[in-house]
Amino acid sequence: MFRRRKIRLALYALAIFTAVAPPAMADASAVVFQYHRFGETGFTSTNITIEQFEAHLKELESGAYNVLSLPDIVDAMRRGASLPERTVGISADDAYLSVYTVAWPRLKEAGFPFTLFVGTEAVDLGLKSYMNWRQIREMADAGVTIGHHMASHPHMLAAAAGSNRRELAEATQRFVEKLGSKPELFAYPYGETSLAVRKLIMEDGFSAAFGQHSGVIGGDGDLYFLPRFSMSEKYGALSRFRLAANALPLTVTEVTPPDPLITGNNPPAVGFTVTGGIKGLERLNCFSSHEGKVRVIRLADTRVEVRLGEPLPKGRTRLNCTLLAADGRWRWLGRQFYFSAR
Repeated sequence: MFRRRKIRLALYALAIFTAVAPPAMADASAVVFQYHRFGETGFTSTNITIEQFEAHLKELESGAYNVLSLPDIVDAMRRGASLPERTVGISADDAYLSVYTVAWPRLKEAGFPFTLFVGTEAVDLGLKSYMNWRQIREMADAGVTIGHHMASHPHMLAAAAGSNRRELAEATQRFVEKLGSKPELFAYPYGETSLAVRKLIMEDGFSAAFGQHSGVIGGDGDLYFLPRFSMSEKYGALSRFRLAANALPLTVTEVTPPDPLITGNNPPAVGFTVTGGIKGLERLNCFSSHEGKVRVIRLADTRVEVRLGEPLPKGRTRLNCTLLAADGRWRWLGRQFYFSAR
């Protein structure tokens, strides 16, 4: 039975890029930023200072960027339509109160659309550091896109399929009861997913799903594991924000391993084929969160294999591959793996 399940997932892995990938396009890419807390002390890994956030907004107001809503970005990717140069999207996860009191007023003043991914349980419990349903409804009525972030912010890879399905349905019911409709966009708690979890999200009818690994949308055509650059006090300097906002996709196909959940060979054999006629692959560098710079091998003109020297630690590991383009902008591909010894 377990072998049959692995075969089904393998076939799904082969099909996913053709099933969800949009038509080929020349100029369709976007950078999406992820925030959590704004101006809250004591949460350096998830908070952005007000000064940092205002600097980000000022940069976006410079005229060099086109800030679009996530639904508009996803729609363009799905249709194979072009997007304006330097398209940027903004999102915030978890519905912390500071989104309402600090971020939203500034985003409104700038005229920037954004998406709020809500985990329903914290809101239902009335936790003081979170928004309430009245505030969320006010934002939705004003045009803020509300996204689905499960109920309890679970580690979906640690839960049984039935448990994930039930919690997904329970959270959806709360959205319908409180806001009148089910969100179309989903964000994986902790950015953790697998082929099985992604299949659940696809089958539930979401138009796209977001992780929290760095990268540029348009890199691999997968609408159900879209990257976002996460902003925090440590990684929220204007220089990094500007570098990310100007990033280009490293367009790839034939990505291995296809499943972000690693339960077998560790370290996994990581590879991809670069498309789009991108030149200069001899300058491509890859870095993993657990060992820094890693070895990159070109097996052919466009086939790249990443040789991890150390096994992945338990839990999340991120891999970033970057290439400096001729115009001084960085092409960027990110992946997040989750190792679970089973």
